[in-house]
Amino acid sequence: MGWGDLGAFGEPSKETPNLDQMASEGMLFLDFYTANPLCSPSRAALLTGRLPVRNGFYTTNAHARNAYTPQDIVGGIADSELLLPELLKKAGYINKIIGKWHLGHRPQFHPLKHGFDEWFGSPNCHFGPFDNRALPNIPVYRDWEMIGRYYEDFKIDRKTGEANLTQIYLQEALDFISKQQGSQQPFFLYWAIDATHAPVYASKQFLGTSQRGLYGDAVREIDDSIGKILKHLQKLGISEKTFVFFTSDNGAALVSAPKQGGSNGRFLCGKQTTFEGGMREPAIAWWPGHIPAGGVSHQLGSVMDLFTTSLSLAGLQPPSDRQIDGIDLLPAILQGKLIDRPIFYYRGNEMMAVRVGLYKAHYWTWSNSWEEYSKGIDFCPGQNVSGVTTHTLEEHTTLPLLFHLGMDPGEKYPLSFPSDEYQRAMERISVVVQQHKATMVPGEPQLNVCDKAVMNWSPPGCEKLGKCLKPPKSDPKKCFWPH
Repeated sequence: MGWGDLGAFGEPSKETPNLDQMASEGMLFLDFYTANPLCSPSRAALLTGRLPVRNGFYTTNAHARNAYTPQDIVGGIADSELLLPELLKKAGYINKIIGKWHLGHRPQFHPLKHGFDEWFGSPNCHFGPFDNRALPNIPVYRDWEMIGRYYEDFKIDRKTGEANLTQIYLQEALDFISKQQGSQQPFFLYWAIDATHAPVYASKQFLGTSQRGLYGDAVREIDDSIGKILKHLQKLGISEKTFVFFTSDNGAALVSAPKQGGSNGRFLCGKQTTFEGGMREPAIAWWPGHIPAGGVSHQLGSVMDLFTTSLSLAGLQPPSDRQIDGIDLLPAILQGKLIDRPIFYYRGNEMMAVRVGLYKAHYWTWSNSWEEYSKGIDFCPGQNVSGVTTHTLEEHTTLPLLFHLGMDPGEKYPLSFPSDEYQRAMERISVVVQQHKATMVPGEPQLNVCDKAVMNWSPPGCEKLGKCLKPPKSDPKKCFWPH
């Protein structure tokens, strides 16, 4: 979902009344970022509080390549990483993930082995349908075992976009909240739904209801579901004890827009890029009785901050034996303070850009290759900016391209190199980058090796359903990441 997909962020159709109300009752973050312009690495960053290059969710197969966890990936979240739910257990929390896990699908990467107590959802994206010969359909899990597969037991109509998954995920959330409230148990719910990811889907009652087509239908259903979750918290009398945060894992995928992708507002490009449209996200904090209603924050925030902020809410300290990139946002949320911190924009193993204050410096630029672009794969449709949205990986480390995001949020007008403004801003930014690189110790890359034999052929529980499939012979290879 993109920065421009919500009415509160200026979407003209105003079809997100519940999220807009959440913003009016809570705090809107206008400068909130994901840690990577792609799904898996950003989710790994959220749950570890660490940049993907630290937690291993990147590739070294090629320079500055986006990588994720398709079902032939061999790697996943390392045992050495400490995830948020593992730490929350120390404070007595019960933890549930609903929806897409995306941090590895092999047994050792199972979310219940990394701090979650319950899971309803899938290990991968809902791609398909597949023939279960060349590729298996993606399984859906309840806790330790699969209970079916997408397109077989959990239908997604590729022609109409009809699927009831968001309604199932909503009911799972409501039931879990009721159960924990009944037992007076503190809880962490990670509601990681994926209806706006191509192939986009929505349930029957939402199909055809949006001015924005199928994608808008999916957004409206998500909005309606979040409204019901917040009302449920209020009905149970626990809204003032429950901190809720809404955001996205990457910018809208313009490559599949407008039918299968959303809006990044005024920002440049979309998912897969380190321009603002790829990494700046909608974000809303809600906590009645604690967060002043109608707040708007210009605090530079990151999904990694949710790790540290959640630990702070639970009365816990972040691990001291590793570099944590997330900061505690509570002073910004509760007291309106602005914390000075940079935002780093990584693509694979490369720091592409950095933001300090209102200035953003690009050390490398790239949208995607000419080869991919010639196939119709365009991450910046209608937004070509000469010398900026390059189709070759361009290095600017000697003279970074510098933008003032207050005056130029669309990154169209780089500042003049000889100008005093450029020199002053780069003096400050250069120190930040030097300090960052001096402390950077990359983790073991998890997204280098692919093997069709490790796909979801025979997940746990398949034998009970008669859905075990025979895997091919193991043939590990370097994963190919085109952009």
